[in-house]
Amino acid sequence: MGQQDTRERADVDEVFRVETHGIDPIPDAERHGGAMDLFWLWFGSNLTFTYVINGALAVAFGLTFWQATAVVVLSALSFFAISAAGLSGIRTGTATLVISRAAFGVRGNFPAGVLNWVVSIGYTIVNTVVGTLALELLLARTGLADGKAARALALAVTLVLTFAVTLWGHATVQFAERWAAYVLAAGFGALLVFVLPGADTSAAPAAAPGLSGWSLAFVVMLAGPFSYLPMPADYTRYLPRTTSLKSITWTGALGGIVSSVALGGAGVAAATQTDMTDAVAGAEGLLPGWFRPLFLFLVLGGSVTNSIITLYSSGLNLQVLGIPWSRARALGVSGAVTAAGSLAALFLTDFTTSLLSFLSLLIIVFAPWGGVFLADMLMRRCHYDAEALHAGRDGAYWYRSGYHPAGMTALLAGLVFAALTCDSELWTGPLVAPLGGADLTLSGSVVSGLVYWALARRRLPAYAPAA
Repeated sequence: MGQQDTRERADVDEVFRVETHGIDPIPDAERHGGAMDLFWLWFGSNLTFTYVINGALAVAFGLTFWQATAVVVLSALSFFAISAAGLSGIRTGTATLVISRAAFGVRGNFPAGVLNWVVSIGYTIVNTVVGTLALELLLARTGLADGKAARALALAVTLVLTFAVTLWGHATVQFAERWAAYVLAAGFGALLVFVLPGADTSAAPAAAPGLSGWSLAFVVMLAGPFSYLPMPADYTRYLPRTTSLKSITWTGALGGIVSSVALGGAGVAAATQTDMTDAVAGAEGLLPGWFRPLFLFLVLGGSVTNSIITLYSSGLNLQVLGIPWSRARALGVSGAVTAAGSLAALFLTDFTTSLLSFLSLLIIVFAPWGGVFLADMLMRRCHYDAEALHAGRDGAYWYRSGYHPAGMTALLAGLVFAALTCDSELWTGPLVAPLGGADLTLSGSVVSGLVYWALARRRLPAYAPAA
């Protein structure tokens, strides 16, 4: 009896206790929390300066204040889909990239798993670099350190803040995002007070943005929400099975919408007043002197909160790929690669540029992947055989030699469309010029989703959940 009690206590998902579960299904007895947890998760993790940069870019693409604001708002509505996708985690108790085996097959899911890990580490490196540079600037201004010493210290602090929270696991991640949200919301609220009143809402661009400007603005603003598609179930798998789709959809979506719209709007307003080529310096110039050190803390805090959820999911991702380690040990690999990549990005400027270009190109893969995954989820109404998801070749999702023909065909169709219509630094599709410079990469998700529906609507294996 004593051994059983010890095991049960060890498996409890508590703050500041290392989480023992990974991608294994969470038992009903250990489920806890409520839909409101998702509001704070998506609200806190999206209070990141990246949205200020994206809002400013929308203006740089030639949109007026009101046009850019419309793009910010419409793009934020995609959080409804991201949040609704979390129902699959409630139904199965496992991570998103395990559930996607149902759409692609166990082996067919592997390439996307590899690329998702690369993307999650890449974005964690970018966030770490942004936070490090903000803290380095603060250290230099206060006279605590300067030069390479300041940069090294800033990097160490940023990595420790990110890795420590992530190592403890799910409960600590939820706790940290909630309390960070209180502080960051107050700080960014003050930023809005300083920036919004000076916005030039009547300024007209030198030339009409055209289809190219509109499409690029949407690609930039939607890239953030789309990057979360392989993650929603990672943060709902502990919720009780009785948690409703309506509750998680509205609470999670509102969290992401409020953050992204507020900060995206701040970026739009700032871009109508000053040069935002260097977004941190540009926004800082609009603030009173006493608030500027606090502003740098906001940039650091937003970078860390966003990195936390991305790095956490990367540890689960490695387990999906077959690494036979605990979540905490697998996370060590992601943490080490993040640290090495951040060092390279901070001391090799060409690396940073190359990394950003590479990450922007990967939407060619993840837009179609997301289309198939969401289509499969809708067609099944989030009913999966949870045991079969982990059963390998003995389960219902092995299909043909580990590949689901409908899923792989739909993914390929979406990839081809996205590649033909992509306009990035590393690749410009042959259809971009005939389309007037429009970047329709994200529409690859629509193409892949429709193809999957056409191929699989009569062939999905029936599964009736237990009463």
